[in-house]
Amino acid sequence: MAIKVVKFGGSSLADASQFAKVKDIITADPARRYVVPSAPGKRFSDDIKVTDLLYRCYNARDDRETFEKTFELIRQRYLEIERDLNVDAGMAKALDDVKYEMLFQSSSDYAASRGEYLNGRIMAAYLGYTFVDAASVIVFDEDGTFNPALTQTAISCKMENITHAVVPGFYGATPSGRIVTFSRGGSDITGSLVAAGVKADEYENWTDVSGCLMADPRVVKGAKPIGVVTYNELRELAYMGATVMHEDAIYPARQANIPIHIKNTNAPDDAGTLIVSRIKKDEILSRGVVTGIAGKKGFCIITLEKNMLHNEIGFGRRALSVLELHHLSFEHMPSGIDTLSLVIDEKTIPDMERLLADLTHACNTDSIEIVHDISLIAVVGLGMAGNKGTAARLFAALAEADVNIRMIDQGSSEMNIILAVDDTDYDATIRAAYEAFVK
Repeated sequence: MAIKVVKFGGSSLADASQFAKVKDIITADPARRYVVPSAPGKRFSDDIKVTDLLYRCYNARDDRETFEKTFELIRQRYLEIERDLNVDAGMAKALDDVKYEMLFQSSSDYAASRGEYLNGRIMAAYLGYTFVDAASVIVFDEDGTFNPALTQTAISCKMENITHAVVPGFYGATPSGRIVTFSRGGSDITGSLVAAGVKADEYENWTDVSGCLMADPRVVKGAKPIGVVTYNELRELAYMGATVMHEDAIYPARQANIPIHIKNTNAPDDAGTLIVSRIKKDEILSRGVVTGIAGKKGFCIITLEKNMLHNEIGFGRRALSVLELHHLSFEHMPSGIDTLSLVIDEKTIPDMERLLADLTHACNTDSIEIVHDISLIAVVGLGMAGNKGTAARLFAALAEADVNIRMIDQGSSEMNIILAVDDTDYDATIRAAYEAFVK
């Protein structure tokens, strides 16, 4: 029998009516045998996500009145779901246990993870599936570093004789039992890991949108959906700000060559977006030149200038050693005959003045210039490779939109073109690029 791992986001599990939709989706396909739930999300615009309530509750431990009021909101949320679904998931006792741990023994990671844990308990009871605590299969080392090898072994062994299971997302544990969480949105990662561990035929990621769009709909009204995209393309788009799926969730499925299907819980018949390892050449051409456009704001460009720099051995190494000293990574490093530029996420720089001083000293520069408020925008698509005139179309559209391009970078794979523009030109750049390639 085929195997699908299905992950459902917080909005898909916000209340009992959403649970009912999820059950209909799962039971509609016998291959959907392993379920990864998130914590309950918002039921309405002014609602509060359960994970946020748990963080708030943990931080109020020294203020018992605030703690009790906040925890009561959490308690009622879960008891209401359990009651409305007419299941016995043991929520009353489980909530008492969580409350005790949060007050007297737990870490913030433990507190945050209970949203998924409790939702997983309810989902398992509702479906009649085996509940598998993620702490038993998602392995972190004692220093909090995720251990992928031990995780895959643990999942494979645990699931060997379990045909249908619910595994809560977002967290795991160290060998000593200490709970550790992934970053926010980490349930996507759990789903991908479970898919790899059970050797799934497909990993379905169910959310509140019908797959990936070619551009941010807040910037480009009516942006078209992406039907099929490769792991490499999605990785580029996710890194540059496209947020349908946690970017770290792509790797485990990709490594195991498992397709990922992003689907909409509220519109299950929509095609969604299928993420695959490779696309045939004729399929690439039928999709069009560009697959998607994404970007992020808040970068700076630091340009080091020195006469005869191109003849100086070790200049780049010295510059990068300063970044290492400051625990900084760079996004891009374009260079000229006498210049080398570093594009850095500015919010990661704790002391700009010290950084510039250290670069000046280490590289003995003639001058250093810095440009703030820079956006990086990626135009991504396998169809760009070998397609003459792609760059010309893009730059002509940006010129028409009166956008000043501060940097251009294209990798040898020709899969993307990275542009640096002023933050004020962010929206205009994305719209112009989209209109240049999407009819």
